[in-house]
Amino acid sequence: MDKRLIINCDDFGQSAAMNKAIMHILEEGKASSATIMAPAPGFEEAAAWSARRHQTNVGLHLTLTSEFEALRWSSLTGHPSLHDESGYQYRTVKEFEERAETKAVISEIHAQYDMVQKSGIQISHVDNHMGSLYGIETGRSFLPQMFWTISRWGLPSRFFRYIYKEDPLLSSLSDIERPVALASGLADTFGVPIPDYLLSHPFIKQEEETYESFKQSILEKLYKLPDGVSETYVHPGADDPWSIANIPNWEKRVWEYRLLFDDDFTYTLRDAKVILTDYRYVQEHLKRPRVRSALRLLQVLLKK
Repeated sequence: MDKRLIINCDDFGQSAAMNKAIMHILEEGKASSATIMAPAPGFEEAAAWSARRHQTNVGLHLTLTSEFEALRWSSLTGHPSLHDESGYQYRTVKEFEERAETKAVISEIHAQYDMVQKSGIQISHVDNHMGSLYGIETGRSFLPQMFWTISRWGLPSRFFRYIYKEDPLLSSLSDIERPVALASGLADTFGVPIPDYLLSHPFIKQEEETYESFKQSILEKLYKLPDGVSETYVHPGADDPWSIANIPNWEKRVWEYRLLFDDDFTYTLRDAKVILTDYRYVQEHLKRPRVRSALRLLQVLLKK
């Protein structure tokens, strides 16, 4: 079985420095795709560039949080339950899960989709900024509403069917098997294609971590990639003085930008026989039969 990898650039449209890096990466074909943030300050630049070039690999990064003190944004709909006291989206996922009204969340999801579509972008897939819709902090999940909505759009989505045992984040979470089975079963039942695996790496710069040690850790993962279709996400950013001074862990973003152009990374992809793929492959090959999926989901629900 082939080993296929989707490399998605998150946070397209967040800022000019993010846009500079991601546009360069997409121009050179160093990543599979990017996902764009409709409420963020750099959206218009990113959207205009994508539409002008007729990019077919730009997806929707559903954005319900605004985490940086120096770079904030508000929702498109302006609903009060989606904002903190300063009038911006919540800085943490926990605040969002505790305070957002369900109808307001659904309206905002539709508003972001409409804005990206009207900009001239042919949306390739959908994912979610900071996992705010997954219920990871309080257990209040918006995944049913998200998958149902995405099914109406006829698009694939970031989630995962299996837990990769060597993933540092997912493998560390206790009792995750049942929630993953329920969520992936829900996606299948609604007819939303998803990848097999989601592979993470630390977003924050680790103690004593250097670019070389970071690169080596990623190269080792490429050799251990599981069979099937995996997605990993990067947050590439240009070497920008303001961002370095104001955005936490910006240096790590510069490393991720640099990594995709590194000859060692290119060689390892080839040597490990990893096929760089995109969400068109997920759309064409990973959709499951809906009735059979519904029956499997029912079995999971009935299983104690």
